[in-house]
Amino acid sequence: MKPIAWTALMGLAVVLVFLLSILLGSAPLTTGEVFSALLGEGDVNDRRIVVDLRAPRAVMAILVGGGLSLSGAVFQALLRNPLAEPYILGISGGAATGAVVALALGLAASLSWALPAAAFAGALFAILLVLRVAATADHRVDVRVLLLAGVVVGAFFTACMSFVLSISDARTVRSAVLWMMGSLAGSDWRTVWMVTLYSLPAVIALVGLARPLNLLAIGEETAGYLGADVERVKRMAYVLASLLTAAGVAATGVIGFVGLIVPHSVRLLVGADYRVLLPLSFLAGGVFLTMADIVARTAVSPAEVPIGVITAFVGVPLFLLLLRSSMASRPDAGIGS
Repeated sequence: MKPIAWTALMGLAVVLVFLLSILLGSAPLTTGEVFSALLGEGDVNDRRIVVDLRAPRAVMAILVGGGLSLSGAVFQALLRNPLAEPYILGISGGAATGAVVALALGLAASLSWALPAAAFAGALFAILLVLRVAATADHRVDVRVLLLAGVVVGAFFTACMSFVLSISDARTVRSAVLWMMGSLAGSDWRTVWMVTLYSLPAVIALVGLARPLNLLAIGEETAGYLGADVERVKRMAYVLASLLTAAGVAATGVIGFVGLIVPHSVRLLVGADYRVLLPLSFLAGGVFLTMADIVARTAVSPAEVPIGVITAFVGVPLFLLLLRSSMASRPDAGIGS
Protein backbone atom coordinates (compact mmCIF):
# COMPACT_ATOMS: atom_id res chain seq x y z
CA MET A 1 0.00 0.00 0.00
CA LYS A 2 1.30 3.48 -0.90
CA PRO A 3 2.19 6.01 1.85
CA ILE A 4 -0.64 8.35 0.88
CA ALA A 5 -3.12 5.48 1.22
CA TRP A 6 -1.76 4.60 4.67
CA THR A 7 -2.02 8.24 5.71
CA ALA A 8 -5.63 8.51 4.51
CA LEU A 9 -6.54 5.24 6.23
CA MET A 10 -4.93 6.29 9.51
CA GLY A 11 -6.56 9.73 9.37
CA LEU A 12 -9.95 8.06 8.93
CA ALA A 13 -9.17 5.77 11.88
CA VAL A 14 -8.43 8.83 14.06
CA VAL A 15 -11.85 10.32 13.22
CA LEU A 16 -13.64 7.01 13.86
CA VAL A 17 -12.02 6.34 17.25
CA PHE A 18 -12.67 9.96 18.27
CA LEU A 19 -16.40 9.52 17.57
CA LEU A 20 -16.38 6.10 19.22
CA SER A 21 -14.73 7.55 22.34
CA ILE A 22 -17.47 10.17 22.60
CA LEU A 23 -20.23 7.62 22.01
CA LEU A 24 -19.12 4.99 24.54
CA GLY A 25 -19.01 5.40 28.31
CA SER A 26 -20.74 4.63 31.58
CA ALA A 27 -23.68 6.89 30.61
CA PRO A 28 -25.37 5.36 27.54
CA LEU A 29 -25.95 7.79 24.65
CA THR A 30 -27.32 7.20 21.18
CA THR A 31 -25.56 8.38 18.03
CA GLY A 32 -28.28 10.99 17.50
CA GLU A 33 -27.85 12.35 21.03
CA VAL A 34 -24.08 12.61 20.54
CA PHE A 35 -24.35 14.55 17.27
CA SER A 36 -27.05 16.81 18.73
CA ALA A 37 -24.78 17.58 21.68
CA LEU A 38 -21.84 18.32 19.35
CA LEU A 39 -24.08 20.76 17.44
CA GLY A 40 -25.06 22.48 20.70
CA GLU A 41 -28.56 21.03 20.72
CA GLY A 42 -30.39 18.38 22.73
CA ASP A 43 -30.44 17.76 26.48
CA VAL A 44 -28.22 19.90 28.74
CA ASN A 45 -26.82 16.87 30.56
CA ASP A 46 -25.99 15.16 27.27
CA ARG A 47 -24.13 18.26 26.11
CA ARG A 48 -22.15 18.36 29.34
CA ILE A 49 -21.19 14.68 29.05
CA VAL A 50 -20.20 14.95 25.40
CA VAL A 51 -18.69 18.44 25.15
CA ASP A 52 -17.20 18.93 28.62
CA LEU A 53 -16.17 15.40 29.57
CA ARG A 54 -15.76 12.99 26.66
CA ALA A 55 -14.63 15.31 23.85
CA PRO A 56 -11.61 16.82 25.67
CA ARG A 57 -10.66 13.37 26.91
CA ALA A 58 -10.73 12.00 23.34
CA VAL A 59 -8.67 14.93 22.04
CA MET A 60 -6.19 14.46 24.89
CA ALA A 61 -5.83 10.76 24.04
CA ILE A 62 -5.00 11.64 20.42
CA LEU A 63 -2.51 14.33 21.43
CA VAL A 64 -0.71 12.32 24.11
CA GLY A 65 -0.79 9.01 22.21
CA GLY A 66 0.43 10.69 19.05
CA GLY A 67 3.13 12.60 20.94
CA LEU A 68 4.47 9.52 22.72
CA SER A 69 4.49 7.50 19.50
CA LEU A 70 6.20 10.27 17.51
CA SER A 71 8.77 10.73 20.29
CA GLY A 72 9.43 6.99 20.26
CA ALA A 73 10.05 7.02 16.51
CA VAL A 74 12.47 9.95 16.90
CA PHE A 75 14.37 8.33 19.79
CA GLN A 76 14.62 5.10 17.80
CA ALA A 77 16.17 7.10 14.95
CA LEU A 78 18.42 9.13 17.23
CA LEU A 79 19.75 6.12 19.14
CA ARG A 80 19.64 3.88 16.04
CA ASN A 81 17.83 1.25 18.09
CA PRO A 82 14.31 0.03 17.17
CA LEU A 83 13.67 -0.86 20.82
CA ALA A 84 14.27 2.64 22.20
CA GLU A 85 11.28 4.44 23.72
CA PRO A 86 10.50 7.89 25.20
CA TYR A 87 10.93 6.98 28.87
CA ILE A 88 14.38 5.40 28.44
CA LEU A 89 16.16 8.75 28.84
CA GLY A 90 14.97 9.52 32.38
CA ILE A 91 12.01 11.73 31.44
CA SER A 92 9.40 9.66 33.26
CA GLY A 93 11.61 9.47 36.36
CA GLY A 94 11.99 13.23 36.52
CA ALA A 95 8.28 13.82 35.92
CA ALA A 96 7.25 11.22 38.50
CA THR A 97 9.60 12.72 41.10
CA GLY A 98 8.17 16.20 40.52
CA ALA A 99 4.63 14.87 40.84
CA VAL A 100 5.41 12.91 44.01
CA VAL A 101 7.02 15.97 45.64
CA ALA A 102 3.93 18.06 44.81
CA LEU A 103 1.68 15.39 46.34
CA ALA A 104 3.84 15.02 49.44
CA LEU A 105 3.84 18.78 50.05
CA GLY A 106 0.05 18.92 49.66
CA LEU A 107 0.27 21.32 46.70
CA ALA A 108 -1.90 19.15 44.46
CA ALA A 109 -4.81 19.35 46.89
CA SER A 110 -4.80 23.15 47.06
CA LEU A 111 -3.77 24.05 43.49
CA SER A 112 -5.20 22.12 40.53
CA TRP A 113 -2.30 23.07 38.26
CA ALA A 114 0.43 22.17 40.77
CA LEU A 115 0.67 18.46 39.89
CA PRO A 116 1.11 18.81 36.09
CA ALA A 117 3.38 21.85 36.60
CA ALA A 118 5.61 19.93 39.03
CA ALA A 119 5.71 16.90 36.73
CA PHE A 120 6.65 19.07 33.75
CA ALA A 121 9.34 20.86 35.79
CA GLY A 122 10.78 17.50 36.89
CA ALA A 123 10.83 16.26 33.31
CA LEU A 124 12.58 19.45 32.14
CA PHE A 125 15.21 19.06 34.85
CA ALA A 126 15.81 15.46 33.77
CA ILE A 127 16.14 16.53 30.12
CA LEU A 128 18.72 19.22 30.94
CA LEU A 129 20.64 16.89 33.26
CA VAL A 130 20.86 14.09 30.68
CA LEU A 131 21.88 16.51 27.93
CA ARG A 132 24.54 18.03 30.18
CA VAL A 133 26.00 14.64 31.07
CA ALA A 134 25.95 13.47 27.44
CA ALA A 135 27.72 16.57 26.09
CA THR A 136 31.44 15.92 25.58
CA ALA A 137 34.26 18.41 26.03
CA ASP A 138 33.78 19.78 22.51
CA HIS A 139 29.99 20.00 23.03
CA ARG A 140 29.23 17.06 20.77
CA VAL A 141 26.38 14.73 21.81
CA ASP A 142 27.44 11.09 21.91
CA VAL A 143 24.26 9.01 21.51
CA ARG A 144 25.82 6.08 23.39
CA VAL A 145 26.58 8.32 26.37
CA LEU A 146 23.12 9.86 25.99
CA LEU A 147 21.52 6.45 26.47
CA LEU A 148 23.67 5.59 29.48
CA ALA A 149 23.10 9.04 31.00
CA GLY A 150 19.34 8.60 30.61
CA VAL A 151 19.38 5.25 32.37
CA VAL A 152 21.50 6.57 35.26
CA VAL A 153 19.47 9.78 35.64
CA GLY A 154 16.27 7.74 35.59
CA ALA A 155 17.63 5.47 38.33
CA PHE A 156 18.60 8.53 40.40
CA PHE A 157 15.11 10.02 40.14
CA THR A 158 13.55 6.66 41.00
CA ALA A 159 15.63 6.60 44.19
CA CYS A 160 14.54 10.18 45.01
CA MET A 161 10.91 9.27 44.45
CA SER A 162 11.20 6.14 46.60
CA PHE A 163 12.71 8.19 49.41
CA VAL A 164 9.88 10.76 49.31
CA LEU A 165 7.24 8.01 49.27
CA SER A 166 8.90 6.17 52.16
CA ILE A 167 8.37 9.19 54.45
CA SER A 168 4.89 10.07 53.13
CA ASP A 169 1.49 9.02 54.42
CA ALA A 170 -0.64 6.29 52.85
CA ARG A 171 -2.88 8.76 51.00
CA THR A 172 0.09 10.36 49.25
CA VAL A 173 1.49 6.95 48.30
CA ARG A 174 -1.86 5.87 46.83
CA SER A 175 -2.23 9.11 44.84
CA ALA A 176 1.32 8.77 43.52
CA VAL A 177 0.82 5.15 42.46
CA LEU A 178 -2.43 6.01 40.65
CA TRP A 179 -0.76 8.95 38.88
CA MET A 180 2.14 6.75 37.75
CA MET A 181 -0.34 4.27 36.22
CA GLY A 182 -1.62 7.02 33.93
CA SER A 183 -5.14 8.35 33.44
CA LEU A 184 -7.05 10.67 31.11
CA ALA A 185 -9.84 11.19 33.65
CA GLY A 186 -8.79 14.72 34.57
CA SER A 187 -8.77 16.01 30.99
CA ASP A 188 -10.59 19.27 30.33
CA TRP A 189 -10.37 21.89 27.59
CA ARG A 190 -7.90 24.03 29.54
CA THR A 191 -5.50 21.11 29.89
CA VAL A 192 -6.02 20.17 26.25
CA TRP A 193 -5.07 23.68 25.11
CA MET A 194 -1.98 23.66 27.33
CA VAL A 195 -0.81 20.32 25.93
CA THR A 196 -1.57 21.52 22.39
CA LEU A 197 0.48 24.66 22.98
CA TYR A 198 3.53 22.56 23.89
CA SER A 199 2.91 19.63 21.53
CA LEU A 200 1.89 21.12 18.19
CA PRO A 201 5.07 23.15 17.54
CA ALA A 202 7.20 20.15 18.60
CA VAL A 203 5.25 17.80 16.30
CA ILE A 204 5.67 20.14 13.31
CA ALA A 205 9.38 20.64 14.00
CA LEU A 206 10.05 16.90 14.44
CA VAL A 207 8.24 16.00 11.21
CA GLY A 208 10.40 18.67 9.56
CA LEU A 209 13.51 16.76 10.72
CA ALA A 210 12.52 13.67 8.71
CA ARG A 211 15.13 14.14 5.98
CA PRO A 212 18.08 14.73 8.38
CA LEU A 213 16.95 11.70 10.41
CA ASN A 214 16.99 9.63 7.23
CA LEU A 215 20.58 10.76 6.68
CA LEU A 216 21.53 9.99 10.30
CA ALA A 217 20.26 6.44 9.81
CA ILE A 218 23.04 5.95 7.26
CA GLY A 219 25.69 7.13 9.72
CA GLU A 220 26.77 10.41 11.28
CA GLU A 221 29.86 10.81 9.14
CA THR A 222 27.98 10.13 5.91
CA ALA A 223 25.15 12.45 7.00
CA GLY A 224 27.70 15.23 7.56
CA TYR A 225 29.15 14.72 4.07
CA LEU A 226 25.64 14.93 2.62
CA GLY A 227 25.03 18.33 4.18
CA ALA A 228 23.30 17.56 7.50
CA ASP A 229 24.31 19.55 10.59
CA VAL A 230 24.62 16.38 12.66
CA GLU A 231 25.08 17.90 16.12
CA ARG A 232 22.26 20.42 15.61
CA VAL A 233 19.92 17.67 14.40
CA LYS A 234 20.73 15.42 17.37
CA ARG A 235 20.19 18.20 19.91
CA MET A 236 16.95 19.38 18.30
CA ALA A 237 15.60 15.83 17.98
CA TYR A 238 16.40 14.98 21.60
CA VAL A 239 15.08 18.23 23.11
CA LEU A 240 11.88 18.39 21.03
CA ALA A 241 11.02 14.70 21.50
CA SER A 242 11.71 15.02 25.23
CA LEU A 243 9.52 18.12 25.56
CA LEU A 244 6.75 16.35 23.66
CA THR A 245 6.96 13.41 26.05
CA ALA A 246 7.15 15.70 29.08
CA ALA A 247 3.97 17.53 28.07
CA GLY A 248 2.07 14.23 27.80
CA VAL A 249 3.44 12.83 31.06
CA ALA A 250 2.63 16.03 32.94
CA ALA A 251 -1.00 15.94 31.76
CA THR A 252 -1.80 12.23 32.04
CA GLY A 253 0.88 10.50 34.11
CA VAL A 254 3.20 7.74 32.93
CA ILE A 255 1.68 5.68 30.10
CA GLY A 256 4.03 2.98 28.89
CA PHE A 257 4.50 1.00 25.67
CA VAL A 258 2.88 3.54 23.30
CA GLY A 259 6.22 5.00 22.24
CA LEU A 260 7.73 1.53 21.84
CA ILE A 261 5.03 -0.57 20.21
CA VAL A 262 3.35 1.88 17.82
CA PRO A 263 6.36 3.28 15.89
CA HIS A 264 7.91 -0.18 15.73
CA SER A 265 4.66 -1.56 14.24
CA VAL A 266 4.39 1.33 11.77
CA ARG A 267 8.00 0.76 10.69
CA LEU A 268 7.21 -2.86 9.88
CA LEU A 269 4.27 -1.71 7.73
CA VAL A 270 5.72 1.25 5.81
CA GLY A 271 9.50 0.96 6.17
CA ALA A 272 12.07 3.26 7.73
CA ASP A 273 11.56 6.41 5.61
CA TYR A 274 10.99 9.01 8.34
CA ARG A 275 9.10 11.30 5.97
CA VAL A 276 6.34 8.69 6.11
CA LEU A 277 7.09 7.03 9.45
CA LEU A 278 6.88 10.15 11.63
CA PRO A 279 3.40 11.45 10.65
CA LEU A 280 1.99 7.93 10.54
CA SER A 281 3.42 7.18 13.98
CA PHE A 282 1.65 10.26 15.37
CA LEU A 283 -1.71 9.24 13.88
CA ALA A 284 -1.34 5.58 14.88
CA GLY A 285 -0.34 6.53 18.43
CA GLY A 286 -3.49 8.64 18.76
CA VAL A 287 -5.63 5.73 17.57
CA PHE A 288 -3.92 3.27 19.91
CA LEU A 289 -4.24 5.38 23.06
CA THR A 290 -7.84 6.37 22.30
CA MET A 291 -8.80 2.71 21.91
CA ALA A 292 -6.98 1.89 25.15
CA ASP A 293 -8.88 4.68 26.91
CA ILE A 294 -12.20 3.34 25.64
CA VAL A 295 -11.35 -0.07 27.11
CA ALA A 296 -10.19 1.54 30.38
CA ARG A 297 -13.54 3.37 30.74
CA THR A 298 -15.85 0.54 29.71
CA ALA A 299 -14.19 -2.73 30.79
CA VAL A 300 -15.38 -2.58 34.41
CA SER A 301 -17.85 0.32 34.13
CA PRO A 302 -18.72 2.39 36.14
CA ALA A 303 -15.23 1.92 37.64
CA GLU A 304 -12.20 2.85 35.57
CA VAL A 305 -8.98 0.93 34.97
CA PRO A 306 -5.76 3.00 34.81
CA ILE A 307 -4.90 3.40 31.16
CA GLY A 308 -1.28 2.42 31.77
CA VAL A 309 -2.52 -1.02 32.82
CA ILE A 310 -4.41 -1.41 29.52
CA THR A 311 -1.45 -0.31 27.38
CA ALA A 312 0.79 -2.77 29.26
CA PHE A 313 -1.68 -5.65 28.85
CA VAL A 314 -1.83 -4.97 25.11
CA GLY A 315 1.74 -3.83 24.65
CA VAL A 316 3.65 -6.71 26.25
CA PRO A 317 2.23 -9.57 24.14
CA LEU A 318 2.18 -7.40 21.00
CA PHE A 319 5.81 -6.44 21.53
CA LEU A 320 6.85 -10.07 22.01
CA LEU A 321 4.94 -10.99 18.84
CA LEU A 322 6.58 -8.20 16.84
CA LEU A 323 10.01 -9.08 18.20
CA ARG A 324 9.55 -12.73 17.35
CA SER A 325 8.35 -12.04 13.80
CA SER A 326 11.09 -9.45 13.26
CA MET A 327 13.84 -11.83 14.38
CA ALA A 328 12.32 -14.67 12.34
CA SER A 329 12.43 -12.57 9.17
CA ARG A 330 16.02 -11.40 9.89
CA PRO A 331 17.68 -14.26 11.81
CA ASP A 332 21.17 -12.64 11.78
CA ALA A 333 19.97 -9.16 12.76
CA GLY A 334 20.88 -7.86 16.20
CA ILE A 335 18.73 -5.87 18.57
CA GLY A 336 20.68 -2.70 17.98
CA SER A 337 20.93 -3.06 14.19
